[in-house]
Amino acid sequence: MFKSFAIFPIIATLSIPINALALPGSAAEGKKLHDANCVSCHNDSVYKRRDRAVKNLEGLTQQINACGHAGNATIGEPQANDLVKYLNETYYKFK
Repeated sequence: MFKSFAIFPIIATLSIPINALALPGSAAEGKKLHDANCVSCHNDSVYKRRDRAVKNLEGLTQQINACGHAGNATIGEPQANDLVKYLNETYYKFK
């Protein structure tokens, strides 16, 4: 009987969509990076428009990596995570 109860939390955890888990990174650090790098090319209207290209967290990560290369900024994985977290919490609200 105890064995079946011990397995339940594992099964329940596996059924949670990966996007529902907490995003890695720091939104506060992401805001600093955004303000120092992103606003030189565009303002926040790009995140608010109805026809925006970014439709999910994966697309947001891809766009951040593309913008980093286009703007000659060196963005590592920790910085990309910070930017994703900031932009998602502030504008996108993807789950």
